[in-house]
Amino acid sequence: MLRNTKTKLLTLVGAALMGLMLFASMAHATEPAAGFERFAGCPTKTEKETMSSCQLVRITSGNFKMGSKEVPIEKEMQLSGGTNAKGSEFTFNSKGGLTKVAQKVPGGVIGLTGLTWLLEFFGSEALTLYATTELAGTPGAPLSEPTFLPIKVHLTNPAGLLGSTCYVGSNSEPIELHLHTIALPKFHAGEPAGVSVFENAVKFDNEFSAPGANGCKLVLFGFIPISINGLVNSQSGLPAPTGNETTQTITLELASIKKVYPPEGF
Repeated sequence: MLRNTKTKLLTLVGAALMGLMLFASMAHATEPAAGFERFAGCPTKTEKETMSSCQLVRITSGNFKMGSKEVPIEKEMQLSGGTNAKGSEFTFNSKGGLTKVAQKVPGGVIGLTGLTWLLEFFGSEALTLYATTELAGTPGAPLSEPTFLPIKVHLTNPAGLLGSTCYVGSNSEPIELHLHTIALPKFHAGEPAGVSVFENAVKFDNEFSAPGANGCKLVLFGFIPISINGLVNSQSGLPAPTGNETTQTITLELASIKKVYPPEGF
């Protein structure tokens, strides 16, 4: 009786170890192949059965005007994921989506609020303002025309003067960009073999509307929050149903899922 119990226990332990080894092997197998690491945001076929093509969109420069404020795109942003065989149904995993990159806003917090007296208390360094573009829904496929991109803009300040929830746009009220191609890209083969690169396309939209600010609080001395949504709106010309525009220089890198995830791609 004891021997049978030990035998069953050893069998169960062995099965568990085999399961762990198999799981580890599968986890390792779903990492992108060497040279294709930048496509890690593209779901595997296990994650999304219809995946066929992996894409990395690099927004390298441009500008974004919303209301009366204009922000240059000086730091590269990236959108990564994948599509089905028809080039639609853009999807991404936990490593994909849109990278959160803080772009410096001209005029800083004073330009946003009009409160010049802040300079006396905090100095110019503490009044730097950044705008970070975040997804506020599921984007359209990068090769669609126009390209749909629902976003919200997170306004932040290193000194925490605006709190952590100051946004223009939200998941329930996104800024909806429909980016039209106004300058065609140049094509060349990428590195490694199997990567196609469409470089320096220019996308443009001047028909989107911008909602008012929400969650903006002037936090004085670290603990006194004062709502300034109205102040931000009046200084920034928000909400703005018209008069907004964005121009973006974009490079698209594309690879078959068979190249990115060889064990799963076939």
